[in-house]
Amino acid sequence: MPDTPEGGIAGEMTVLIPATEEHLPLLADWFSDPAFVRHWGGRPLTREEVSAKYVGRRRPAVVSLLVLRAATPVGYAQYVPTGPHEGGIDLILHPHAQGQGLGPDAARALIRHLHTVLGWDRVTVDPETTNPRAVRAWRKTGFRTVGTQGSRLLMEYRPPPADQG
Repeated sequence: MPDTPEGGIAGEMTVLIPATEEHLPLLADWFSDPAFVRHWGGRPLTREEVSAKYVGRRRPAVVSLLVLRAATPVGYAQYVPTGPHEGGIDLILHPHAQGQGLGPDAARALIRHLHTVLGWDRVTVDPETTNPRAVRAWRKTGFRTVGTQGSRLLMEYRPPPADQG
């Protein structure tokens, strides 16, 4: 497990840390890249849009996180509470970091945090149906399909019941 900075959420290969204003140059660069946003809204974002949405300004309604591998930023995640014990998450990896198991690792770490620290018993995601890599990654993480909404696949994760033994 990597070293976990204060406020970080550790996976086996990744650490998620709160995104802050200091991450704006990096995130603005990423979100302006058509390859990065292909399945995240589909259009490059301006620095102002990234500043308003992805550096923690919407906390606590939306919690923005940077995904690190060995202290190197490799992606972005966020979670949005939608009820007292549930909410949705989003995760996007930089194209160079895809296909290495980092997405499922970061997702598992985030889900564990949401369940054990925040008490969530239901987590949802809604990947584009045209993004089979993301759909496979969410399934690998334990999500199951519960429906569709337009071009999005609706998926949920519910932690296994506590051991009855």
